[in-house]
Amino acid sequence: MSITDAAVTRRHPPTSGQLQADVWLAGALLLGAVLSAWLGQIAGVFYEEETPGLGWALLYTAGMTVPLAVRRRFPCTVLIVVAVAYFVAMSARVPEFYVSQIALFIAMYTVGAWVDDRRRATVVRVIVIAGMFVWLLVTMFQAATDPAEGALSQAGAMSPFVAFSLINLLVNAAFFGGAYYFGERAYAQAIARLVIEERTAELERERELTAAQAVALDRVRIARELHDVVAHHVSAMGVQAGAARTVLDRDPTAARTALAGIETSARAAIDDLHHLLDTLRTPDADTPDDSTLSLATIDDLVAHARENGLPTTLTVVGEPVEVPALVQVNLYRIAQEALTNARRHGGPEATADVRLRYATDAVELEVTNTGLNRAGGRPGLGLVGMRERAAASGGTVEAGPRPRGGFLVRARVPVAAAAPAGAPA
Repeated sequence: MSITDAAVTRRHPPTSGQLQADVWLAGALLLGAVLSAWLGQIAGVFYEEETPGLGWALLYTAGMTVPLAVRRRFPCTVLIVVAVAYFVAMSARVPEFYVSQIALFIAMYTVGAWVDDRRRATVVRVIVIAGMFVWLLVTMFQAATDPAEGALSQAGAMSPFVAFSLINLLVNAAFFGGAYYFGERAYAQAIARLVIEERTAELERERELTAAQAVALDRVRIARELHDVVAHHVSAMGVQAGAARTVLDRDPTAARTALAGIETSARAAIDDLHHLLDTLRTPDADTPDDSTLSLATIDDLVAHARENGLPTTLTVVGEPVEVPALVQVNLYRIAQEALTNARRHGGPEATADVRLRYATDAVELEVTNTGLNRAGGRPGLGLVGMRERAAASGGTVEAGPRPRGGFLVRARVPVAAAAPAGAPA
């Protein structure tokens, strides 16, 4: 799965801690609004006319602040209620300005920061802002057409009345514009955090998947190496044990020779297993360049096959070229597995032929054998291992019965910019 700018269109719902904080905020604002209304009524500096009683002021402050306790649960409803309360109170000349403006700012900010339906959030805020400015323009028009006694002078292009009106417009534009902007910014940052969380979770899933794949590949590699080492030697031991059993009574010397061969094969198998286990246990395991297995040692495989009852020939075609160490190890193991299968399935009269061809751009290994052909059904682990080794080297393997009997294994591995063996790289 690739990491993309996933479609994160909803933010997480508010936590219990955030909801509890809203209740505390509403309580603090209520207390501040009550105190502000009481002091404003005593001071009497906001309105020269008679103002509503303290009871109405307390009702107004409750209508402005108490809805904020559920502002994250019902943000649009809270904004409408607070805006209506503010409009009614200002029209009724309730002497409280400061806390009510803070409450209105918070309500509008909450709509921008918490409503996932962005169209609805925009529509609600635009309606409230438009309503407030319409109401402001109406009050300014009434003041201009019916000035009260002691009102500001309207004489001149930039009269005190015009200056005061411009201040009101600019302050309200900054007030509502700030609430709108900060709400949008908060929502965008919340979505950005969610995207980062999604990407982090996706990276963690990919890391776990990569680790699991690495473990699976290691298991396959270990299984392939164990199969190649054990099957080769155990197959030889089986042939030698059968020969020893056959001649045990009439030719003790030949039986002893076969048993010695079994002992040698067993020791070789143990040595190979120890080397494999040491490699797996060592953190800085040997690289393919450190291996003693190469195309030059395939003749040892051929000699071993002959010693264990499989007449085998080796033919090298072309001039040897430089081949990467990993390719040499894989081709050696393919030849080893092919000869082991020939010895196991070809029958007592089977023979084998190994051909190693060097071309300008590839190396080809071909192992054919005569005798019986018992291949069929599900491919064995040996054939699977051959294909895996060839694929790891960028090559291919053909394996199947020959029309005239026997079996054919042909591996071809491309070698880029091959050079004659011994030539400077």
